[in-house]
Amino acid sequence: MAIPVKKPKIIVICGPTGVGKTGTAIILAKHFGGEIIGADSIQIYRHMNIGTAKPTKEERVDVAHHMVDIKDPDETYDAGTFSEEALKKIKELELNGVLPFVVGGTGLYIKALIFGLSRKVPADPSILHRLKREAKDRGPAVLYRRLKEKDPHAAGKIHPNDMFRIVRALEVYETTGKPISSYHTTHGFRETRLNPLTIGLKVDRKLLYERINVRVDKMICDGLLDEVKALLSMGYGPGLKSMQSIGYRQMIDYLEGRASFDDAVQILKRDTRRYAKRQLTWFTSVKGIKWFHPSQEDEISKEIKSFLNG
Repeated sequence: MAIPVKKPKIIVICGPTGVGKTGTAIILAKHFGGEIIGADSIQIYRHMNIGTAKPTKEERVDVAHHMVDIKDPDETYDAGTFSEEALKKIKELELNGVLPFVVGGTGLYIKALIFGLSRKVPADPSILHRLKREAKDRGPAVLYRRLKEKDPHAAGKIHPNDMFRIVRALEVYETTGKPISSYHTTHGFRETRLNPLTIGLKVDRKLLYERINVRVDKMICDGLLDEVKALLSMGYGPGLKSMQSIGYRQMIDYLEGRASFDDAVQILKRDTRRYAKRQLTWFTSVKGIKWFHPSQEDEISKEIKSFLNG
């Protein structure tokens, strides 16, 4: 009879952008002597600090952060690579008796880390770009009908307006020749590689949107436009995946004359609110997340203690 392998315990702090994940995670990590592993698909890039709301140098001195500032903006990176590199770091921390806190809002990164990926072939950026452009130009209905033809099983589980998942499913089909549902069936996402306690942070939707608006204003005051200009001057073109992320593409639209500055800022606020809504939709669909208000640090600490002693 095989002896079950003991899985490393981790604390996951997730939730929408602007909810207060970084501040809460730093307080908790200090309390438990832990270190933070970032789970943010844009904070991995160097030189992109203001627009990503990256932890400050002071915060990273306060508590060690990993998986932040590990790639240049023109380097490719994906959830599969993240999951393997983050898993390696978690095992290192465990060997040293340090509790890993996985903190971020990129749901796919967190899922890939905990379960591994059902798909081994990396996503094709050119196909993703083409599908996203088609979705923008022709609308979601066209792509959804195509998905129903190629992978009816996956289409039955995806909302017709969920452009992110429709595009991803079609990209998998075009890249691998297999429907994404076949990978899910084989993999199942049932067996975890880690033993996670997942804490979700949530506030009233109206308050969250107010926080986002204030945070965007602070980004502008802190020099987001100058950060984008500096990135462009370093040769990081506007077509890069990193430069098309929220905050950067809106400033580029202003610099290239497609929007006034005021319009660019308002669009940035709108797009960030929409992104937060998509994140909430993702995380609320995940089973097992224990939800708290960011101010409930004592309650979260009790939950963590119970988990660690269990």
